[in-house]
Amino acid sequence: MTGISQAPLLLRAARGETVERPPVWMMRQAGRYMKAYRDLRDKHPSFRERSENPDLAIEISLQPFRAFQPDGVILFSDILTPLPGIGIPFDIVESRGPIIDPPIRTAEQVANLHALEPEQSLPFIRTILKTLRQEVGNQATVLGFVGAPWTLAAYAVEGKSSKDYSVIKRMAFSEPEILHGLLGKLAAAIATYACYQIESGAQVVQLFDSWAGQLSPQDYDTFALPYQRQVVQQVKAVYPDTPLILYISGSAGVLERMGQSGVDIISVDWTVDMADARRRLGAALGVQGNVDPGVLFGTQPFIRERILDTVRKAGSNKYILNLGHGILPGTPEENAAYFFEMGKQVPQWLAVTAG
Repeated sequence: MTGISQAPLLLRAARGETVERPPVWMMRQAGRYMKAYRDLRDKHPSFRERSENPDLAIEISLQPFRAFQPDGVILFSDILTPLPGIGIPFDIVESRGPIIDPPIRTAEQVANLHALEPEQSLPFIRTILKTLRQEVGNQATVLGFVGAPWTLAAYAVEGKSSKDYSVIKRMAFSEPEILHGLLGKLAAAIATYACYQIESGAQVVQLFDSWAGQLSPQDYDTFALPYQRQVVQQVKAVYPDTPLILYISGSAGVLERMGQSGVDIISVDWTVDMADARRRLGAALGVQGNVDPGVLFGTQPFIRERILDTVRKAGSNKYILNLGHGILPGTPEENAAYFFEMGKQVPQWLAVTAG
């Protein structure tokens, strides 16, 4: 039986254990910047096929692990994946992104949504995560992820990606009872889905409330935070020892509120100075991030200095090195490789620069 001391590095760090160096992985580390992924995408152009066919999803999840040996291997999937299981069909069009047609706009549509039964609607998730655990062993931590209620509701109500979120905000401010009904059902489904991922092999789960940064702080308190808490409380009631991470894009205005969600770690985007984030969040919470993804278009000395600056500010306790958002398409693979290589050499470089 594997003891806690033998657990993979990222899991130990996420639990708050003292570790030899900060673990390192990247959001969107499996994806378009890698030639291996683009070649596979050319053969399998449907995103849903790539993410819901276990053989393809396992291969894609493992591409960056084989290439760069990150400390975390994250399930290749999409935050919208569980929606059909509650009655919200979707598609992902390569040039347009997610499409939900018809969008959710009425109380009747919300009433018709049903509970998620992942073994019936998402059996491929169990196969993917179980196999990833077998493939990486203790060399890396297997991460699952889910979309948070506000962000999934935004997609469901808007029917697609949005720049101004006018449709869901109109619902929030003129028909809030409909939106609260939708958010409650989504929170219950997401909690069930997160638990299913943990049962299937995920050792850490990240919640993406990507679009909650589009809310004012007072609206975040009404439409995002209570439902994040609902998810976290339901998951922690069953799996209290599984670390949970929360990420929001453009989170500077709601950072302290993110800390009230009940998660273990806040993934900080690059618009917040990491030293400021540590002060604002307090010592009890872990942090992840937050190198600007654009830094990976710079020179290697520049990448190194940004990594070291971030790690110095984050400190060594309960910290995971990552980008402040997903790695960008077009990022040179050799710079991605250097990010991981440098991340693993952080203690040596910090000792050199301190000497």
